[in-house]
Amino acid sequence: MKCKNCRQTLALATNYCNECGAKVITTRLTLRYLLTEMYRSFFSIDSNKPLRTFIDLFTKPEAVIDGYINGVRKKYIHAFGYFTIAVTFSSAFYFIFLKFFPETLDGMLMFQHNDATQMELGRTIFRGVFEYQTFMFFALVPVLALLSWIVFLNKKKYNYAEHLIINLYCYSQASIISIALFFLTFWHQTLFGLLSMVSLLIQIGYFAYALKRIFNLSAGQLFLKTLYFFALLIPLYIIFSILAFGIMLASGSFDGVIEAEKARQGISYTASSAMNWTSYRLR
Repeated sequence: MKCKNCRQTLALATNYCNECGAKVITTRLTLRYLLTEMYRSFFSIDSNKPLRTFIDLFTKPEAVIDGYINGVRKKYIHAFGYFTIAVTFSSAFYFIFLKFFPETLDGMLMFQHNDATQMELGRTIFRGVFEYQTFMFFALVPVLALLSWIVFLNKKKYNYAEHLIINLYCYSQASIISIALFFLTFWHQTLFGLLSMVSLLIQIGYFAYALKRIFNLSAGQLFLKTLYFFALLIPLYIIFSILAFGIMLASGSFDGVIEAEKARQGISYTASSAMNWTSYRLR
């Protein structure tokens, strides 16, 4: 038996590699193990080389993800540790953006919408994403893992816990890529507006690329799996959107939008009345 991290030959009864100190992993991942690993990772992001993890998730995602699932724990940062970095990076961006560059948000919304009510709605949604983003991160990954487990059920290569790891790495990497691009462009309203419109496509593209490498899919297989995935995702997305809208409405998040719409209707009514009165006087 060899160490999966440094390839040193090991004795059969050993629990740790005497060369690199890595723990010998011989069992499959379980939800209990993942919960324990998540606790350790959140309270101790150690020297597991985040930069190497980021680069290799670009160049060879299957090596990072499949390696972790099969026992490689020392070469790359843990899945939950990497997820923590993504959440922190995203939180930092939203805080800086809303605190110091609110005019860029207005420019982006103006780029997408001309109506004042729609712009206020966009601001409300953006602030809602910032306020609940940590919850959204934690809620979304298990759902994505369930969907990918169903989509690849015929492969029978990974269990649900292992699909959690796949989606933790992929979601974290896609988020870090998107936020990094946002950081590079938020100084320019037009570029930022364009990027905000295609950021979801960038994230979907990375997921497709990583899953193609992990499951060794052909282009045709990837296309069919993507269609299947979205067929499952869209109904859940509609349900989630309705729930999110209800929560934001109940919490008063849309009060500004409602007031803006009332003001717009009031101005329209006043202008219409003035035009009618002027028309009447000219007769």
